[in-house]
Amino acid sequence: MNEKRDLHEDEESPSHTPPLQIAQQQEKVVPSADYIENYAGKAGFSHNLAAVAQAQGFKPEDGRLVVDPAEARIEYGEEIASKLKLNKSGTKVLWPQPSDSPDDPQNWSPRKKNIQLLILTMASFVPDFASGLGIAGLFGLAETFNTTTEEINNISSNWSIFCLGPGGIIAVMLIKRYGRLPILFWSQFIGLGFLIGCAVAPNLHTFAAMRILNALFSTAPQCAGLFTVCDLFPFHLQARKLNLWTMGFIISPFISPFLLGFMVASSTWRNVYWVGVAYVILVVVLIVLFMEETMYDRDVVPFPERPTQGLRYRIETLLGVTGVKMAKYRCSWAESVSSVFDLVWRPHMLLMLIYVGVTFGFGIGINVTTAVFTGSPPPVGYGFSAYGTAACYGIPIVAVIIGELVGRYLNDAVADRLIKRNSGVFLAEFRLWTCYVAIPFFVAGFVLIGAGFQYKLSVAALVFGWGMAEFAILINTVSVYNYLNNCFPTRQGEVSALVNFARTMGGFAVPYYQVPYAEKVGPLAVFGMEAGIAAGLFILIIPFLQLKGASLRHRFSIHHS
Repeated sequence: MNEKRDLHEDEESPSHTPPLQIAQQQEKVVPSADYIENYAGKAGFSHNLAAVAQAQGFKPEDGRLVVDPAEARIEYGEEIASKLKLNKSGTKVLWPQPSDSPDDPQNWSPRKKNIQLLILTMASFVPDFASGLGIAGLFGLAETFNTTTEEINNISSNWSIFCLGPGGIIAVMLIKRYGRLPILFWSQFIGLGFLIGCAVAPNLHTFAAMRILNALFSTAPQCAGLFTVCDLFPFHLQARKLNLWTMGFIISPFISPFLLGFMVASSTWRNVYWVGVAYVILVVVLIVLFMEETMYDRDVVPFPERPTQGLRYRIETLLGVTGVKMAKYRCSWAESVSSVFDLVWRPHMLLMLIYVGVTFGFGIGINVTTAVFTGSPPPVGYGFSAYGTAACYGIPIVAVIIGELVGRYLNDAVADRLIKRNSGVFLAEFRLWTCYVAIPFFVAGFVLIGAGFQYKLSVAALVFGWGMAEFAILINTVSVYNYLNNCFPTRQGEVSALVNFARTMGGFAVPYYQVPYAEKVGPLAVFGMEAGIAAGLFILIIPFLQLKGASLRHRFSIHHS
């Protein structure tokens, strides 16, 4: 009941202020095409506010937002500040500023917004959940195809993780041209076909190909999520909503080996995959019935009318016909393809990608190799039965849920406190303070896991170690998403695709060395080394960005490129 209340009551709708369009007409301010292209489109303002802002010489700055209405009056002047839309309580300026159209997703009801978020989270659950199906059936797959668990991981598991990265980048390029909804629908529909292929695969090579292609196509919602959250919710609610969405794909690889690991002990790995197929069918049906297009072309002046109406519009939008018609108003193919590469080289982006790639990658490594460490006989593992191995995957599930509950309040509390201390102005670097909470849990958790595997300590060591590690990974990952989203507020898709690429590249590399290296030097040395690397990167990167982040944001802003 509490969760339901949070989803539906934590949203604050815009207060009733005089329509900006009327104010614009009264002042006879006409926005220039150059201004709309360079500022309204990039900063996410409604074009009405952009026109008023142009008249006053106001220009937005990446990574800095005036949140307090009183500070807005000081910085922008009474004339502009009086036209800014505020939240329902009147305590926060809404960013982006909603337009006056009911079609603007920022103006949708809280119920409608949260339905979109719920379905998107369920879709984001699919890629890693499908990848985890192979972990649940790891020993059964090895027996069916007459090979080893290590070969199953190397041929199918690791490469399916790898393809989550480039798949997300391709998805973002398409989303920028054709919209969120058609790419979400087609990616899940095509991915469903390849998942069915996994369930009926006659040999290992066919199974591996189907599993890899499923990952390549199904990863789109893990990159569309940041787009959609920012489409729907104002700045002051985005961290909480991102926390929920992030929990969806962090928890998903543990659900399949946990729930279906019990099933495979008394059934076959093919039946496990059929359960996965049933879940993806449910997601596709929900997308078809309830998901809306949240991409709102607020920078197009005048705003184009819908090409069709009613059921026809719904079908054409779902299939991508509307997106093709609207593509002429959006970025070109060249801009769509180059935008990811235009972002990745910027120092604050690159440093955070290295940090999240390593920390998240080590976490994926635990997930892939735990089945081996727990299911293999001593001296490598604990020698657990299939039921015992499945039960172990309940540990990170509980930890991630705790991380979500803590993170949803921690992020807001830290940001609100620092905004108040900074005269009502938000800076992107405020998001990095939660990393200080995460890293001690990360280090302690990894060391405890390593010691538990090496010395065959009580299962309690595995419970607390893995739990602390996954708790830390959720807090860390949300911090990275929030920070980069605030640094590049008009490039949510590119940010999401690059973070997704970094974390999957880390997860792709780790399983290759983890088990063989642990057999050679011991699990404690391996997990201790990973904890040390993560701590070292934290010390080198996070304080540096807090000290130099503002200057980096100014010097390497996309507006100065």
